[in-house]
Amino acid sequence: MNIVARWRHALKIPSWPKLFVPMAFGHAIGATHLGRVDLVDVAVGVALTTAIVAYIVLLNDYFDRDIDGLKRRLFPNAGAKKTIPDRILSATSVLLGGIVAGGLALGLGFGLEDWLGRPFLGEFTLVALVIFAAYSAPPLKLNYRGGGELLEMLGVGFWLPVLHAYLQAGMGVESVLWLPRAWPILIGFSMLALSSALASGLADERSDRRGGKRTFVVRYGNGATRVAIDFLLIGAAITWGVTGFVAEHVPALVGIFGAVCVLWYRRPVRALERDAITNAFDAQRAYKGALHKLIWDSAQWVGGALFLHRVFLA
Repeated sequence: MNIVARWRHALKIPSWPKLFVPMAFGHAIGATHLGRVDLVDVAVGVALTTAIVAYIVLLNDYFDRDIDGLKRRLFPNAGAKKTIPDRILSATSVLLGGIVAGGLALGLGFGLEDWLGRPFLGEFTLVALVIFAAYSAPPLKLNYRGGGELLEMLGVGFWLPVLHAYLQAGMGVESVLWLPRAWPILIGFSMLALSSALASGLADERSDRRGGKRTFVVRYGNGATRVAIDFLLIGAAITWGVTGFVAEHVPALVGIFGAVCVLWYRRPVRALERDAITNAFDAQRAYKGALHKLIWDSAQWVGGALFLHRVFLA
């Protein structure tokens, strides 16, 4: 592999929709708040998310290098190559790459505050970086202490969309506690983000247990994790449906549409769920692929419906 291919592998580009979908969802909420889309804000959002996702991926690989090496020893032929254990890049290069990406994100956040008229964009960005650093970096290392999935729900399901809704819509009111009018739609989306976080631990169950991590699947087992994921999917569908009737700025039609989307995409997830048992890596990969399709497609449909309703029917 040449140096470009090595960095492309390290950055795990196929996994980037996990953050770019929340970005788009946040912009949809912000655009709904305003009733229009600012393409400059979207472009800045893409650049900012690229820096944040690179920061997350690289630093997570750096701080998880021992666990990744343990998994490679336990299952030499399972899964994709690991960046540091398989010597695609050195640990120092990965660490420096993550630091540079985080610095770039902060530079964009603070540097564009005045130009964009977003006085708290830097602070919003800093909070996002702290949330994601707490996942695997010392001293907190919450993914090793039983809080990683909830932290991912907070970061991916709530804070990242709020950051981009703020970037798209501006302050709205003169308050640090600003939230877009349609923010209750994020409750259901956060439940979907938590389901993804739980599923991420399935493939690492044995190595995480040996390495001392306290993920949900390590504590409660593979079967209980898959049941919890399905409960979260049903809960997200119900939550979106209810939100459409109780939240002033989330139309009932959009809430019902979101519930239908989740239940529709849940069918292939359920069909693949029964085979995603411990160490069945190919089945787990297919199961997680269907789950991510549910989350990403549902979010895009709901975000688009929310904005279109605001423009054409509100």
